[in-house]
Amino acid sequence: MSLYVNRRGEHLWYEDRGMGDPIVLLHGWCMSSAVWKYQYEGLKDSYRLLAPDLRGHGHSRDTSGSLDFNSFAEDLVDFFDTLGLEKVILLGWSMGAQIALQASAELSHRLAGMVLVSATPRFTAADDFSCALAPKEASGMRLKVQRNKERALNGFYTRLFTEGELESHSSAAEIKQLLSGIATPDIDDVLDALDALSEADMRPLLPVVDVPTLILNGGQDLICLPQASSYLKAHIRGAEQIVYHRCGHAPFLTYSEQFNADIICFARRVREQDT
Repeated sequence: MSLYVNRRGEHLWYEDRGMGDPIVLLHGWCMSSAVWKYQYEGLKDSYRLLAPDLRGHGHSRDTSGSLDFNSFAEDLVDFFDTLGLEKVILLGWSMGAQIALQASAELSHRLAGMVLVSATPRFTAADDFSCALAPKEASGMRLKVQRNKERALNGFYTRLFTEGELESHSSAAEIKQLLSGIATPDIDDVLDALDALSEADMRPLLPVVDVPTLILNGGQDLICLPQASSYLKAHIRGAEQIVYHRCGHAPFLTYSEQFNADIICFARRVREQDT
């Protein structure tokens, strides 16, 4: 077990696999660092993979205060400071991508590049942003969690994949076992993080992103809509985008080999540009 201490004196857990240039992996809502199984297997021979359990998630349960994006970002900065990380590829999935955006300005001088996976600058739609779920879907999810957390999250895990995507996958049983083995946060933390997602708007941060950025998304994502990834590409200067067309919200699971190859290609290219 690896632990670091943040500015609040809290002990937060992280995975540390492999050797080489660092890639920091940020998981999504109600997940943990365990979700990166296929990246540990496919990338650890070439890179040092560092994957924290976000506050309130996984093994990082002993925290106080709310699970808002300022707190998530502060933890990430403390993680970089504690481990002395430089020239990092910062990869965030879903909520983890929003955390990466929130922290990117403070960490930009320590980043070689950033990868936003199944990302959106805003989780809920607004009058001037239609590339997101209707607010009633988030409020409906909140109500479902309050009624029965486990049932609500099982429904959420099903929506990670487009129709037939998981059932036809050669590792379907393994992926299901992986997801079922991830301990869910306490209900207050589930709701706190969901509220943060529902309220956050990262659009003002996009024009100031100044590191090479790769956007990866499924073409049939039901959670963070594909249009949101296209919006990110259009509003982050120089960003590249790769779409996995028959894929939902978790390409690193069902398209892991191609996903890992795309990460390797991007990491090599940005490091060559940096030398």
